[in-house]
Amino acid sequence: MGDFMRRRAVSSGSVFEERIGYARAVVDGDRVHVSGTTGFDYRAMTISGDVVEQAGQCLRNIGDALAEAGCTFGDVVRVRYLLPAREDFEPCWPVLRAAFGQVRPAATMMVCGLADERMRIEIEVDARRGPVGDGVRVVGVDGDAMVEEWRHVHNAVVPAAAMSLDDARARVGRYRLVNAYLGEVLVGCSTVRPPAGEERVATVIARVLPAFRGRGIGRVLYDDGLAHARGLGAGAVETVVLAANGDGLRFAAARGFAESERYVLPGESDEWVDLRLTDPA
Repeated sequence: MGDFMRRRAVSSGSVFEERIGYARAVVDGDRVHVSGTTGFDYRAMTISGDVVEQAGQCLRNIGDALAEAGCTFGDVVRVRYLLPAREDFEPCWPVLRAAFGQVRPAATMMVCGLADERMRIEIEVDARRGPVGDGVRVVGVDGDAMVEEWRHVHNAVVPAAAMSLDDARARVGRYRLVNAYLGEVLVGCSTVRPPAGEERVATVIARVLPAFRGRGIGRVLYDDGLAHARGLGAGAVETVVLAANGDGLRFAAARGFAESERYVLPGESDEWVDLRLTDPA
């Protein structure tokens, strides 16, 4: 299972985590445990006096931790609400329902004291990282905001070929670029270079952010890109992977790609691997 099964801590940067000695979340195999999270904006270490606003900030903090752990609210299986005043719970219901209404995790509400008198609600969740099935949305890149998201994934997966926003914009007109989302969370992207040459060779590249690998997202992106390449009349399909990206090489091999060339670009030190689909049909 490799990295997927490794225990990993996720930090939010909260001073409480450092002072007390805990992690915002712990990834343990396919399980993710998010600590009790309050309504502090951890970047500014400020907190609203309004309980509904605190609940919303709790959920934003939890969403950030889940994303870093490779999850979304759709993966949550258990939630616990802790409040000093029971009458504060009902005003928070619309905010909580917006996050969990479609997921329906098991839930418990408890009335208890919290660590700081400014805290009016604390939320903790448990999640499970499983296959995403049909949960991935694949959307064609349109507009600068989506180009920036595509660029973010590209640069995170292949930092050796990091590109500027202008570089990414230039690809929109030449290639088919798509982003992949779980809910509203960006999880991957892909590129399809149209067929070229006598063999009509198309290039299909699927990229998944490291935290979200092993959940079937790459397969969805690859299948989408392959279908598009074939629709363009591709006679052969290639992909290219940074040699240091072992996950990418294993993914390509599992889908029938065979290595055709290894090379280092002039003036660079990173090795690249070109692979060709052995059975394009």
